[in-house]
Amino acid sequence: MPRDSAAVTRREFLVTSAVAAGVAGYSLAAGPVLANAITTPTTGIVAGMAAIPAGDRTIPGYRAKPAGAGTPPIVIVVQEIFGLHEYIRDVCRRLAQAGYLAVAPDLYVRQGDVTQMSDVAEVIRSVVAKVPDAQVMSDLDATAVWAASDGGDASKLAITGFCWGGRAVWLYAAHSANLRAGVAWYGRLVGDKSDLLPSYPIDVASKLRAPVLGLYGAEDSGIPLESVERMRAAIAAARGASRIDIFAGAPHGFHADYRPSYKPDAADEGWARMLAWFKANGAGVAR
Repeated sequence: MPRDSAAVTRREFLVTSAVAAGVAGYSLAAGPVLANAITTPTTGIVAGMAAIPAGDRTIPGYRAKPAGAGTPPIVIVVQEIFGLHEYIRDVCRRLAQAGYLAVAPDLYVRQGDVTQMSDVAEVIRSVVAKVPDAQVMSDLDATAVWAASDGGDASKLAITGFCWGGRAVWLYAAHSANLRAGVAWYGRLVGDKSDLLPSYPIDVASKLRAPVLGLYGAEDSGIPLESVERMRAAIAAARGASRIDIFAGAPHGFHADYRPSYKPDAADEGWARMLAWFKANGAGVAR
């Protein structure tokens, strides 16, 4: 039976408050932040934390959208393994500057706050490994509904995600009947299945309901090119509109401008291809 939304537990309050209080920071486990990490201004946009109704509770999120009237296309931004930290919030602001209502829900909040953990192994063991795909899909659905209520155009719904979030993009494209386009940045394509993770992108290649553009690095040590080529073959066999682009010389996390893995040329080209993909598939900004 759903709980009263006011009856949050002390733990849930502390987790939500910790996320809100950390608006200016990066996750500790992500390592030292580069001095030239991109910071997008809020001039001309409205940005800040949001409360998203999701099933029996409210989850925190970060939303950025153009200021003033209008009904911008919606882009759901799915966090990387380090959670809803400053890099993901800045991606939302960049999309808002491009004319989108961008919202990133905290998809770990039920399991814990990873932003204050300093060890990647702890992040995975204590939180990430406990997050069910079914919960993620449900929370993304709830985020899309909330974004429409916040003034976004539900008929122009897109999604993008990085690393852990890249995998979720592929899965959501097979899940949602309302999605117009997805862009997955170096999301894992194959892996060991479990009750919490019953399928991987390779398993849903023939079930995609919206076209996905996959952006992958040729030097990604965590995602072998062999698995990328397997996914390409599965997409081709399904005769769908999805596509995978591989960037020469690019490692995992090549878009993450706050980390040493950042490759500006690949990141900028990937961003341009993402916006073009949204536009080509009915989720573009009318300009």
